[in-house]
Amino acid sequence: MLTEQTIDKLQAMNLHGMAEALDRQRSDGKHASLSFEERMGLLVDHEWTQREQRKLDRRLKQAKLRHDAALEDVDYTPGRGLDRQVVLSLGSCSWIAEHQNVIVSGSTGTGKSYLACALAERACRKGYTAQYTRMPRLLQELMVARGDGSYSRLLTRLAKLDLLVIDDWLLSPLKETERRDLLELVEDRAERGSTLLAGQLPVKSWHEVIGEAMVADAILDRLVHRSHRIALKGPSQRESRSAIKAAEKSK
Repeated sequence: MLTEQTIDKLQAMNLHGMAEALDRQRSDGKHASLSFEERMGLLVDHEWTQREQRKLDRRLKQAKLRHDAALEDVDYTPGRGLDRQVVLSLGSCSWIAEHQNVIVSGSTGTGKSYLACALAERACRKGYTAQYTRMPRLLQELMVARGDGSYSRLLTRLAKLDLLVIDDWLLSPLKETERRDLLELVEDRAERGSTLLAGQLPVKSWHEVIGEAMVADAILDRLVHRSHRIALKGPSQRESRSAIKAAEKSK
């Protein structure tokens, strides 16, 4: 009866992990030989593990990743332009701690989005906040925010992210308001957070697509400075996967 009351109190205090572990200890005779300190340590460990898992689940939900990706599953097939040591180094997330950026470029289907999501997933596991977005959608959200009065709040929220992933970077030439919005965002995040950009264009082509030399210079200076660059090569990964599936079906 005393144990039941203790479990109820733990649940009432939102110590659900400890309550679950205590209930497990009660029904598992192997814990009877442990000391009080050892059993208490197991309860605390279980509570801590559950809380950390809930935090991770919240970070991953907030990140809204396009792919269920992980660095452990990245394809290092020769010819892709991927250096395993470089990717593993980025997996330490020290670049996020130092507010550096990552630029992933390559043709359509080379795996830019997957790699970007894998790095963001690792960041979430390391305790950092992250969010994935496509550039067309980001620019649309900024435009709408200008109209409904939430512009400052949106910029503030984006500025607080440890990592912002912008996929489909510079798909098309920017309009005047889009350039200004992008500059505001980049300026707010400069040396305060990390940005991962994934797109088809090499850095040397950005200036022309952004347009307006002074604004383009300001944006590039804040993004390209202190950035890590990965240029993916090779055939489309989508075509390769489709070919494999077709071959499997024909067997």
